[in-house]
Amino acid sequence: MEDLGILIIRLVLGLTFVGHGSQKLFGWFGGHGIKGTGGWMESVGIKPGVLMAVVAGVLEFVGGLLYATGFWFTLGAAMIVLAMLGAMKVHLPNGYWADKGGIEYPFVIIAIAIGLALIGPGIYSL
Repeated sequence: MEDLGILIIRLVLGLTFVGHGSQKLFGWFGGHGIKGTGGWMESVGIKPGVLMAVVAGVLEFVGGLLYATGFWFTLGAAMIVLAMLGAMKVHLPNGYWADKGGIEYPFVIIAIAIGLALIGPGIYSL
């Protein structure tokens, strides 16, 4: 049962990040693509915006794919953590709680990504 639990966490977190990366890279799922995301990043002080949008999108898309499949699982977890550290940089001025735009959500995601990476991907993985 533990391996099934690990699989559920891996799939939900990993595929969510594949979706977020797709928003940034391809404009899928209501995203704004590289140019739109890059423009937003510039507006919040992350420069160069387009390059950083590509970096964030690749971290999320590839990291999520690796995390979901369990293939190079630790690398996928590290990529998710790096993406969330970038998000924390944006949200840090707003404090901790998400209702005020704080770091709560990325912090929880980092804890899950690292915690599961320490446990391992389980038997249902590539």
